[in-house]
Amino acid sequence: MSEKPFAVVPLLSRALHRIRITPPRIIASPPTQPKRAAVAILIRIVPSPHAQPDTLVAQPTLSEFFQLDWVKDSNARAEILFLKRDTPLPEEAAHSQPRMHNRNEVHVAFPGGRTEPDDEGGMYTALRQTWEEIGIDLAEKDYMCIGQLDDREITTSLGKRLLMILSPFVFLQVTPNPPAPDPIPSTTLYWVPLETLVSPVAPPQWSQVTVDTASRLAPKHSIALKLLVRALVGSMEFPAIVVHPCSSLPQASNAEAPQIFKLWGLSLGMTLDLMSYMIMPLPTSSNLEIKADSKGTSSRASSPFSSSVMQLPYHGTPEGLRMEVVAPSLASVFPRFSYPDVNFWIWVFGKRYRQIVRGWEASVRSGGINDRRINWSGQALSTFYAAIRKALVVVIVARALGIIFGLAFTGWWIFLS
Repeated sequence: MSEKPFAVVPLLSRALHRIRITPPRIIASPPTQPKRAAVAILIRIVPSPHAQPDTLVAQPTLSEFFQLDWVKDSNARAEILFLKRDTPLPEEAAHSQPRMHNRNEVHVAFPGGRTEPDDEGGMYTALRQTWEEIGIDLAEKDYMCIGQLDDREITTSLGKRLLMILSPFVFLQVTPNPPAPDPIPSTTLYWVPLETLVSPVAPPQWSQVTVDTASRLAPKHSIALKLLVRALVGSMEFPAIVVHPCSSLPQASNAEAPQIFKLWGLSLGMTLDLMSYMIMPLPTSSNLEIKADSKGTSSRASSPFSSSVMQLPYHGTPEGLRMEVVAPSLASVFPRFSYPDVNFWIWVFGKRYRQIVRGWEASVRSGGINDRRINWSGQALSTFYAAIRKALVVVIVARALGIIFGLAFTGWWIFLS
């Protein structure tokens, strides 16, 4: 007897209903940096090949949509839209600078971009950018705006300088056959099955994206200083999920070399935030027993879709970061370094960061009702990167002193001999 397939549509229904009733954490732009941006996270249900969806006269409510026969069909498939830009946006270029370009490695993101002065708000920006970039009009009756996820800070210089605030908006396609998208020539669309991101049967495949630390510390045109910094502190390794698109637009040529599609950085963080609504235990189950496995990942025994399903990468430290119910964006924002001593000193200076993580976890367990104004992700980001900066100073000074003493000893030995 074949195993029953993993049903992701009921989890998606649960997530979208929770997003609709949960107010997002809004981050106000400081007067010194008013720039903002917005992206659209678009989800659709692909009917079973044998289903015959009825033509909708009026847009259904969210509850009515998930009660439609073709949506409830066990063979229906939930998908999420990503895209690949041949030319990254300015905010993407500032946030992500891979160490080397792998032609077979594709980094995917969400449609969206910067807020223009004439935009009426983040929602308008997401609608406008999606229409301009991929030719999908999210204001039409084929689509429903579900709500907004928490705002995010885009920073540069290892978290020291704020670039802009990013607002993610979630949309649902409520008709099976909307007008076809029309992406601009430099953009390719990819639909990815949601079950490949949350299924415990076939958990996500974690990988990494290597970023040159020197690109964030050394002046842009100083090649010698970049080489020196690269030798002293190595590179940063960001977690990434390898995604497997089921369709693309324009259609990819079969003659092309196999490509590896990686979701990381801000896009991964927003995806994990969406996934957390699908699998996190409800606040009312906060008194359930918590069990920890041998890998240090804790889960709730009574919840079939606890955070253990997400298979988050374990950022090991001597104290351990359990990733129990904390917002999973932590797994995507913060890197590890290629040199172990850098990671050790980050832990040494990360006491404040770990305190914030514990407070964030407590907030999530209680539903975050009393602290909606607390920017947990921003505080975690700033304290973690503050620990990184201190660790890098210690490591660079220690390496420099080691080199000086080594040269002095070599000179002394040569002189005596």
